[in-house]
This record gives sequence, C-alpha cells and structure tokens, in this order.
Amino acid sequence: MTALSAWFAHSQSAPEHAFWEWKESGVALLPLGNRFDAVRLPEALVQAAVGATAPQQVAVRLARLVEGPVVYDGRALGGSYYALTKPSRTRAWQHQDSAPRLSSGTYLGVPRLDRTGPPGTYWLVHPRFEGDLCEPAAVAALIGLGPDTDDGERVVSV
Repeated sequence: MTALSAWFAHSQSAPEHAFWEWKESGVALLPLGNRFDAVRLPEALVQAAVGATAPQQVAVRLARLVEGPVVYDGRALGGSYYALTKPSRTRAWQHQDSAPRLSSGTYLGVPRLDRTGPPGTYWLVHPRFEGDLCEPAAVAALIGLGPDTDDGERVVSV
C-alpha cells in the first residue's frame, strides 16, 4: 500500500474495501464529492481539443493542459476521459451539458495505480502525489479548445 493509494482509498468510509476491489478487479468504485470530483470528457471533445487521436499523444498533451490526473474508460459512452478535480460546491459548472462535473452522490471507477494502459479502465495521466488534482479552470479551458457547440459558438467560459 502506498500513501497515494491510501489517499484515494480513504475517500470511502471503509478504505479496506477499495483495496479489496483493486486486488479483485483492478478498479475500485470511489465516492465523489469529498476528496475529489470528476469531469466526464467525451473522447471526441478531448481528441479535438488536443489535436491528436493516438493514446500516447493524447496523454502527453492532456497532461500539459490539465496538469492533473485523468482516468480513461473506453468501455462506456464511446470512450470517456475523467479529469479528477478539486471538489467545488460554490460555483455552478458552465459545461454540464457537454462535459458534466460529477460530484456527491456519484461513484467513479478508479483504477489501481499500476493500471496505466488497456484493457479496461486505466490512468491516462497518472497522479503524482496525494491531493494531485486538476484545477477546474484548466479543465474548462480544455473544453474551450474542443469542437464548436451546436449553435456555432466556441465554449470558453469557466
């Protein structure tokens, strides 16, 4: 057990259950809203924003833009990236329709720290230390680099 694994596991009221899930399946369902939130970024949005489709290029460019950990799940919704962010209870999220912020009442499948590639859910951008999270403003800026909205305007607000 590493300090970083323990930090994630303690988002649950029974952290030992997270360790059991990581051992059994490689992914633990962790509650959002306490230690971290997650923004679900559709694969097409991320690829357009970073100008790449190859996983290694996406990972490098995404890491530079959001400066925090990102989980990739290719099994649902045509591929989704989950940028782990600092929890926010004070500001409404301007991008809820295109890239929803998930928080209290939601669980996220968080891979074991050594899962850094397919198959299944894995870390595309690995966390560097306890509490290493993306700033919501950086994630919003990434969304602004993505494709135009349906009304032809670029998404740029935070």
